[in-house]
Amino acid sequence: MLDKLKQDISVKLSNAAFFKGVALPAVDFAPAPAHTGADLSLTWAMAVAKKMRKNPLLIAQEACKVLNEITAVQQATAVAPGFINIRLEDAFIIEIASDRRIKDRDGQTSRQNLLIEFVSANPTGPLHVASGRGASLGDSLVKIHRALGYSCDSEYYVNDAGNQAELLAVSIKARKEGKEPPENGYHGSYLIDLAKRIPADLPEDQYGRWAMEELIKTQQQDMKDFHVDFTRWFRESDLHKEQAPQKALEYLTQKGFTYKKEDAVWFGSTQDQEAQDDKDRVLVRKDGRPTYFMADIAYHKNKYDRGYTTLIDILGADHHGYVPRMKAAVHALGHDEKSFVPIIHQLVHLTEHGEQVKMSKRAGHFITLRELMDDVGTDVCRFFFASRTPNAHMLFDMDLAKKRTNENPVFYVQYVHARIYSIFTAAAEKGFTEYPGVITPLAPQERALLLKLIWFKQVLRNCVADLSPHHLTTYLVELAGLFHTFYDTCRVLDEQQPEQTKSRLFICQRVAERIKKGLEFIGVSAPKKM
Repeated sequence: MLDKLKQDISVKLSNAAFFKGVALPAVDFAPAPAHTGADLSLTWAMAVAKKMRKNPLLIAQEACKVLNEITAVQQATAVAPGFINIRLEDAFIIEIASDRRIKDRDGQTSRQNLLIEFVSANPTGPLHVASGRGASLGDSLVKIHRALGYSCDSEYYVNDAGNQAELLAVSIKARKEGKEPPENGYHGSYLIDLAKRIPADLPEDQYGRWAMEELIKTQQQDMKDFHVDFTRWFRESDLHKEQAPQKALEYLTQKGFTYKKEDAVWFGSTQDQEAQDDKDRVLVRKDGRPTYFMADIAYHKNKYDRGYTTLIDILGADHHGYVPRMKAAVHALGHDEKSFVPIIHQLVHLTEHGEQVKMSKRAGHFITLRELMDDVGTDVCRFFFASRTPNAHMLFDMDLAKKRTNENPVFYVQYVHARIYSIFTAAAEKGFTEYPGVITPLAPQERALLLKLIWFKQVLRNCVADLSPHHLTTYLVELAGLFHTFYDTCRVLDEQQPEQTKSRLFICQRVAERIKKGLEFIGVSAPKKM
């Protein structure tokens, strides 16, 4: 209904005599700063002032005359140098806050058929903490897109082709014999455990494939326990069975994007100046084997061929060089480069007692996601990962993660949900089982909570626009803070004032619903007891 208010404001302004004949910009607003005492803030007048060549404060004052005629607006005020602050009618706030709908009609047409690919770790070892950050980011974005009405699938690309299986076989054979793997092999005690489980009748030439399948199962279990579901686990080996790399190569050659040099086949990625790749790339080696890049091109062609129109790839911190070459490949495949959206998430550094945690007992040189989940819990991992934008390095404070106090933002938010359910239990014992709506006048703390509730959908839109769920974690912490203030100030259960009690129970119910939904979108549970 905030969208409806924007429409009403736009229509009223465009019909006003002062603005007749002016191509007015779209009306947009944001929450007003707390010190203003307003609910919404608009910078619209300053944009109009440039077109009309008039003082922005005069523009704002004229606009306020129009806005004050709108039913939902209690008062619109112009503030130098040209801001418009709006205080909404309580009835309008209650009406929006009472609306449970989240799905965004605009989402049905703005970005159809998304595919978000994430994690896609090599099946040669356990998932590490950085993979957890990518998994959290991808899964949250999928859930938020779907909530707003987008068609969105998720995919894990399993790199189960190439010489990895052979190298894994050599490494696990060495572990089975009590030896160290070769220097370029796979290390870590997880291979010792795996070697002990090799079936007695398994031929040595199948060690690598068997170990890879076991590790894929481990990765799948890790993702399940991390509350991440994929639409599909896509295997690279299936591409090769369908000769997809060869078909993609034929397509690129036909379009004039390949050439031969030094007995290898190259992709002319530098032809695409927009992609800004620094050099051409080998697609087929001298010995006839396709490169990983060739397989990646075939995989992305497969995505488009399956009908996906926007491809979001979530990549690790070491993949900056991958982006321009893949953009060039997407263009060569006949698609708009903007339909390929890479997100590079930065590293995670674990700290404990003020020092960086560097080594894993199980995997050697990296901390496994499983170790982190076992140590601090999945809910904490998911919330902490979601709290930072992907392009920012992350310091994961293990000491804070283990705290069961309000210092820990996960506990702080979950506790509100649990507290509300304890209120519901107490209310039912007193005979309050139905609470149909909110009555006025509103206490300031009630109004602040309801006002926060109306921004939930916009917060989700911001997550989609920035491809980051950090807006949602910030919102949940702020909503929890407002509830704590409300609970400390406003008595909820009062048998002497049943209508007020029902009204406040209604507000509690809406807060609990929003917290549960918000936590669900970032893969965190909403307990009823703590």
